[in-house]
Amino acid sequence: MKIRHKLLLAIALTGTTFSCDKDFLDQAPVDKFSETAVWNDAALVQTFVNNIYVGIPTAFQTIMLSNLVDEAQFNANWDTENVTKSLITPSNLLLFDNAASNGHERYMSWDYSYKNIRACNVYLEKIDAVPFDDPAAKDKLTGEVLFLRAYFYHQLLSLYGGVPLITKAYGLNEDYTITRDSYENCIKFITEECDKAAALLPATGDKARATKGAALALKSRVLLYAASDLYNSNADWAGGYGNKELVSFVGGDQQARWQAAKDAAKAVMDLNVYNLFGSENPATAEEATTNYSNIFLNNGNAEDIFMQFNDNLRNANWDAPNPGLFTGPNGWHTWGESSPIGQFVDRFEMKDGSKFDWNNPAHKVNPYQNRDPRLYASVLFEGAQWRPRPADVRAADPLGIVQVGNYKKPDGSVVPGLDTRKGPIEDWNGSYTGYYLRKFIDPTIDHQYVKQTYPFRRFRYAEILLNYAEACIELGQEEEAKTYINKVRARAGMPPVTETGQALVDRYRNERSVELGYEEHRYFDVRRWMIADQAYVNAEGVSVTGNMAADGTISNRAFSVVKIQDRAWNPRFYFLPIKLDEINRNNKLIQNPLY
Repeated sequence: MKIRHKLLLAIALTGTTFSCDKDFLDQAPVDKFSETAVWNDAALVQTFVNNIYVGIPTAFQTIMLSNLVDEAQFNANWDTENVTKSLITPSNLLLFDNAASNGHERYMSWDYSYKNIRACNVYLEKIDAVPFDDPAAKDKLTGEVLFLRAYFYHQLLSLYGGVPLITKAYGLNEDYTITRDSYENCIKFITEECDKAAALLPATGDKARATKGAALALKSRVLLYAASDLYNSNADWAGGYGNKELVSFVGGDQQARWQAAKDAAKAVMDLNVYNLFGSENPATAEEATTNYSNIFLNNGNAEDIFMQFNDNLRNANWDAPNPGLFTGPNGWHTWGESSPIGQFVDRFEMKDGSKFDWNNPAHKVNPYQNRDPRLYASVLFEGAQWRPRPADVRAADPLGIVQVGNYKKPDGSVVPGLDTRKGPIEDWNGSYTGYYLRKFIDPTIDHQYVKQTYPFRRFRYAEILLNYAEACIELGQEEEAKTYINKVRARAGMPPVTETGQALVDRYRNERSVELGYEEHRYFDVRRWMIADQAYVNAEGVSVTGNMAADGTISNRAFSVVKIQDRAWNPRFYFLPIKLDEINRNNKLIQNPLY
């Protein structure tokens, strides 16, 4: 009753306005713009496009994807463990579903991707009638939208296989039912979109927005995937699936596709706009580590092709949450999530290029000594030097040394390290793996309170060189491939690869995993190479013991490999299932194999 009385009072108090101002209900809202206003104002159209950029996944979402493959383990779970057991179903997409992940993986959901695609379609339908003082500005904006539409379709294609190619903005009461296009048609559409975008975009400019290089880099990635074994298998892994064209090419020449992938990477290289960041031949291992670490700790460099701030508009942080808070050791009052697993750490070679092996006694005694310099820029491990501890912890560790072990004190008692899940600082958020992420994290700030503002790299030049090298390997051009693999390795202070045949393929794949770790590649790489059965084995970590002196100094460390999470592979997980609700709304959709 009180609510009703207040409402009547409000109406009474505004009665004069209602009776005297006949146009009251025709007033434009002050918190939004009408459709007519937007498509008659170039500045508002720019804002409309800015909002499409926001649909690109945040770095938080990209790092989360590492937990779903053999790179990381998420200590808060969020159904990641069930994902890595291939337990996804059309009724429950777990972390990939908007509802199941509190929106953090929304870009992976079918409906959210199409929401962004619809915005692109609206723009492309309306833009011709918009008055622009500078036609070149309109063309550039159109190029950006074509790039964005291609990007969102690439995300869908990589996760689901062939999807409906929708190039119009549906209105109310229209028939929304539509069939899925073949994988081949989707590849053709996306690459043509990239070419159209590249023709309209400048070669240089703000790298937080699409440029010619970004469009060509996307094309390179798309064609690299398309040439890979998964998409040229005729879906033999799918049993008697009756619509193999949705998840694979069913004709044509795989070698021609590798040539197209090579040419696409070369097109980026031929722009002569990009270079590897830092010294091409560092003099010391320390310089090589700094080389790699600093790629990600600046607001732009010559290696960047397409960068991302939180909304791609240079006015917010990409860290949602703060990356150091999200991934740092709990003994620094950070959360320890997305912790590297042992398989990822073990892929970092010895400094001489030989394989690290826990069965080698010399390696096991000092597992983090004389390794690939990128390890020290990517992972925090037992005994690693990190930044100073927070003030309330500093007395326990004045030097800022990572402690993930259990240590025997002079009195015979055993105490857990400061960065363990049973440690004295925080006992709920430590890593299960014995490792923490170092990559991307600015060591000069206290992430408990301060957000870093550096951008996240969506495309960088090292990927293009590796894309080119992979295509060369598959075309039998091994010497050319090694030239570009070794450029990336030289920047990291690593010796050249010299292998041939399958051994070269294996070295390349390991190099790609190490160089591009946590950058949204590995999840898709193990699928397109069809090695997912090797990647989805039980996740490992490291157990550490040692002695702790009265002054807190740790010695006599011993290391052993431990299982930290059960994982399992089911071939149906090559692709996500289309959500059952979506199929119920659109009876023309065909489900993916084995679901």
